Amino acid sequence: MNDTITERCEAKGLRMTDQRRIIASVLQESDDHPDVEELYARASGRDPRISIATVYRTVKLFEEAGILDKLEFGDGRARYEDAERDHHDHLIDMNSGEVIEFVDPEIEALQDRIAEKLGYRLIGHRLELYGVPQKPGT
Repeated sequence: MNDTITERCEAKGLRMTDQRRIIASVLQESDDHPDVEELYARASGRDPRISIATVYRTVKLFEEAGILDKLEFGDGRARYEDAERDHHDHLIDMNSGEVIEFVDPEIEALQDRIAEKLGYRLIGHRLELYGVPQKPGT
């Protein structure tokens, strides 16, 4: 496995321009789930010559190459994360839009048991929970 998004792009034979390298670097450093607008703001802060069209094309290219995962949380914004990040699930705060990553061994085991009970071996999954913060005392 190659360590960085840029290295994985190069390993897949993608031509890496300076602008693509900047976008890849911004994605690599992101610990959130940026959409194209957020990526554009971050990347153009490093190189003002980067256009939003370049970000759209680059994200699409990286997604098609299996470098990025596209996430849609029902808010009309496609967000992106490194496809090779450690497995995790998401809890989406419907009030703020915050996306909370979590891993729960009980949920992982339950999903495996359900697949096995239905005659399948689980090879992957995506779990997204949607909620609102509880009021104190509820």
